Amino acid sequence: MDYKKFLYEQKKKQKEIKANAAKVVTKEIRMGPNTDDHDFNFKVNHAKKFLQEGAKLKVFVFFKGRSIIYKEQGEVILLRFAQEIEEYGKVEQMPKLEGKRMIMLISPKKQTKNK
Repeated sequence: MDYKKFLYEQKKKQKEIKANAAKVVTKEIRMGPNTDDHDFNFKVNHAKKFLQEGAKLKVFVFFKGRSIIYKEQGEVILLRFAQEIEEYGKVEQMPKLEGKRMIMLISPKKQTKNK
C-alpha cells in the first residue's frame, strides 16, 4: 500500500509541476514580398503587442507562384521587421528560405518590473 501511495503522490507532483509550467505561445505573422508600408506598420504593431504578452513570433514572407524571384526583397522585409521591433524582442533565427517561405523566429525580451 505504501508503494502505491508513493506512486500516487509522485504523479500528483508531476501533474502540478506541468500545470505551473509556462506555456510558450507562438504567433505567426505572414507577409508577401511586396508588402506595402501601411500593411507593414500594421503588422509591426501587432507583433509588438504579441511580444509584450510574452509570445514568440514566427514571421514569414510567403512567395506565391513566380514571386520566388524576389527572394532578396523578402529578406529585406524581414530584416526591416526585426529592426522595427528590436526593443521588444530579439531575433532567434535569422531569415531562412524553406520551400516557398522565408522564415524568421523572434523571441520576446525579458520585461523589467520598473516599466
